Amino acid sequence: MALSEQERKLLEQLEASLMADDPKLADRLSGTAEVRVHRRRAALAGLGFVVGIVVLLAGVQVHPAISIVGFLIMLGAALLGINSWQRVGDDGAQPAKPAAPKNTPPTSDFMDKLEERWRRREQGDR
Repeated sequence: MALSEQERKLLEQLEASLMADDPKLADRLSGTAEVRVHRRRAALAGLGFVVGIVVLLAGVQVHPAISIVGFLIMLGAALLGINSWQRVGDDGAQPAKPAAPKNTPPTSDFMDKLEERWRRREQGDR
């Protein structure tokens, strides 16, 4: 349901007064601080991944144990980056995909087909 013009102006005035009175609270309620933190973490994870590649390649020249450390740095950075990037995407307020009813035929989506096969296999229907 769309807001009327008067309601929209009143809402903007309330937001402006909240920002003026308590900017920390307004920033926390809007979620922009969390998005910035997760974006920064994702960027640092990307940098850590590049550092891991450099350490891995340097370890090939020097000692194999250094290559293992480089790989672990890459793995940790990748996991941190994926986790942070997913949280940035979650804060984007995109609507979630509705769950499909159990008795619907499989759709063209690959994962839906796999889930339907799994359900049939668990029920004993092959």
